[in-house]
Amino acid sequence: MNIRRKIIEYSRGNHLEHFWRLYRWQKRIEGGVLHDVLTFLMSRCAYRHGGYIGPDAVIKGRPTLPHGLQGIFISRYASVGWGCWIYQNVTIGEVDRKAPVIGNECLIGAGAVLIGDIHIGDRVKIGAGAVVHMDIPDDATVVPQPARIIPAGNSKS
Repeated sequence: MNIRRKIIEYSRGNHLEHFWRLYRWQKRIEGGVLHDVLTFLMSRCAYRHGGYIGPDAVIKGRPTLPHGLQGIFISRYASVGWGCWIYQNVTIGEVDRKAPVIGNECLIGAGAVLIGDIHIGDRVKIGAGAVVHMDIPDDATVVPQPARIIPAGNSKS
């Protein structure tokens, strides 16, 4: 397979192993045209998978993404530790160019939102739909608010 065909395959984003390979190459290059090309291909690949990982995000190892990059947004200022599991539609966002630092071996459930200048400890479990805006210590579990039922007569429509 020639180099042109390989570049087209990488930019399509059909396989996540290509994405992680682009990510590692992009991290090794210190600027210049090649860095820009790799950043473009990485962004295109993530877009094809339905997600976004900022070009300056620090991701140690290869996180487990059971549903691919589907709906995952990781800020360019974020840091994700070794052995993390990240499910679909997770947002790791920034406030004033400060984003979460996530420890090793964390599990982040579907639809969770981590935002701001916070530190998530090692082996933390964040439940689906949780909104985290404060520091979480090691080995903790974070769950969203419990569901509540609003009786039919009290609805405001």
